[in-house]
Amino acid sequence: MRALRLVALIALLAGAPARAEPCRSTSFEGVPFTLCEVGAGDDLRLFLHGADGLPLGGFERIDRMLGAEGGRLAFAMNGGMYHPDRSPVGAHVEGGVMLRAPVTRAGPGNFGMLPNGVFCIFASGARPRFAIYETTDFVARAPDCRDATQSGPMLVIDGALHPRFIPGSASRHLRNGVGVDADGGRAVLAISDAPVNFETFARFFRDALGLPRALYLDGKISRLHAPGLGRSDAGWPMGPVLGLVVPR
Repeated sequence: MRALRLVALIALLAGAPARAEPCRSTSFEGVPFTLCEVGAGDDLRLFLHGADGLPLGGFERIDRMLGAEGGRLAFAMNGGMYHPDRSPVGAHVEGGVMLRAPVTRAGPGNFGMLPNGVFCIFASGARPRFAIYETTDFVARAPDCRDATQSGPMLVIDGALHPRFIPGSASRHLRNGVGVDADGGRAVLAISDAPVNFETFARFFRDALGLPRALYLDGKISRLHAPGLGRSDAGWPMGPVLGLVVPR
């Protein structure tokens, strides 16, 4: 009987569809990138604090927390700009609760290069599942995001590049961002694996990936956890983290 059960289990596992690796390497105009795609049925979440109320700070601690519920990270990357205490610079919504309000004023640095925007993840089963709003539009609409993170600048706005981007700019850094397709059913998180300027990074989302809206998340400290690619970047503790949760 035990042998029959073992045979049945092996047959079941053999017949179960394998989950496709969500991340892959690519290049655009000689710049290498790694991109990770999620669809409407995927459990993409925003992480900041653990049960103890302290910032999680890194991929390993998030993975340990998820292990308690039988999950793990299929991939993750930093999910927006943060202060030295790792609190988010802009709007932060987690589990439907707004932990930090949107910042609408212009300011120094990349975050304050208006227009900036908010990446929104709606509840599972909602349509659209993902959206990127220009910040003032996010405030006016007050969408019912399950998770949301504000960053800036916007990279692509309805197919147009941010008006302040300079073709051929010498300001090149490692950068990461997120783009959403026209119907909000697919989101792509991407990180450059070599320094890139804003204009080329924005065109990567628009021209190579065909995404009409994209948002810059951060640069220099940008890191990726992609165990399927044998990669988990080390570095300083992070603030918000976006990660795809799958069963362990």
